[in-house]
Amino acid sequence: MKKVIEILHDIRPEFDFAQSEDFISDGYIDSFDLITLVATLEKEYGVKIRGTEIVPENFLNLDAIKNLLKKYGVSNEI
Repeated sequence: MKKVIEILHDIRPEFDFAQSEDFISDGYIDSFDLITLVATLEKEYGVKIRGTEIVPENFLNLDAIKNLLKKYGVSNEI
C-alpha cells in the first residue's frame, strides 16, 4: 500500500489517507482528483482501468483501491 499512499499524497498532500475509510465523504478526493488518481495508477502499474470500474466504490479507501488493482493482476507492489 506504500505506493498507493505515495500517489494519493502527491495528489492531496494535506490528508492522511491511512486514517480515512471514505475518501470521498471525508472530502479527501473530488472528481478531478479521482481522474488524476486513475491516470497515475494506470501509468504506475501498467494497467488500463475500464471506464465501468471508475466509480466511487472502487476508490473509497485504501482497501477498495487495492481490490481494484488486484482485478488487474497487481498484487505484490501495491
